[in-house]
Amino acid sequence: MVDSAPAAAASLKKGALVRVNRTAYTNSLEAGASDPVAPGYLFEGPGEILAIQGSYAQLRWRRPVPDVWLRLDQLEAMPAA
Repeated sequence: MVDSAPAAAASLKKGALVRVNRTAYTNSLEAGASDPVAPGYLFEGPGEILAIQGSYAQLRWRRPVPDVWLRLDQLEAMPAA
């Protein structure tokens, strides 16, 4: 099995604006440990990467919600405006 985290880590850095890739998130361990229906803001973005440890990133949303840790391979960079 090939780990895509190193490639994702190279393109996503602290301070990057991201959103969650719905396909990668669905049926993941993180999705199973969360609410049955994920909130829409995860997939709309933007979330900001606060920290990266290994293959996980800590994300902060521009909403009054807690920060979350998700795998880098579940994230995609927000398109440039």
